[in-house]
Amino acid sequence: MDTIDAEDAACLRRIALLGGCKGPVRLSTQALGDQLGISQQTASRRLQSLEKAQMVSRTAESTGQYVLVTRTGEELLRREFAEYCKIFDVTDEQYVLTGTVMSGVGEGRYYMSIPHYQEQFEKLCGFTPYPGTLNIKLNPQSLQVRKRMDSLEWTIVPGFKDEHRMFGEARCIKCTISGIPCAIVMPGRTHHPEEVIEVISGTQLRDALDLKENSEVVVVIG
Repeated sequence: MDTIDAEDAACLRRIALLGGCKGPVRLSTQALGDQLGISQQTASRRLQSLEKAQMVSRTAESTGQYVLVTRTGEELLRREFAEYCKIFDVTDEQYVLTGTVMSGVGEGRYYMSIPHYQEQFEKLCGFTPYPGTLNIKLNPQSLQVRKRMDSLEWTIVPGFKDEHRMFGEARCIKCTISGIPCAIVMPGRTHHPEEVIEVISGTQLRDALDLKENSEVVVVIG
């Protein structure tokens, strides 16, 4: 897990508060130092340290220096946020995703038929997954909710290696659809765009809920 010291973390938070997670922000070392109560030289060293740790990226243009929080930096901030949520007991928030059913390419059926993954999901989720996944295309509002869910505590499903190939790890989080216990699965590698999620369950959800292509579904987490 990537870590940085407390002073660098404070600098990273300040850049994020200035909008650095949304896009590059114009930021001089003098302005950053003033905001953090440190010298310009120290602010410059902090930026260099964050850049070396790949927490931020910097570009120099004629109008000044632009700083962007990288995906690695954002993930560190999300982990920090999740820890504060535990301290202040705000992790019981319920998340609701809505979307429509769509056909997949059969990858979920293949992976959910592998004994290793079946055993892991039974242990972690409390059910043996039906061999297949329900693909759901989220509506635009739910896509924003889905992004906020990255701060929640997802369960890691370990990968494994057989004599032919390496199977990657995944992560999952429990949920329900119409009261049926399910789990959202996020493979380490996926061909789906970010607005598509895969849901597993111990039952064939299409049959149990009479779902067809483009049927609307509501996924409840928490």
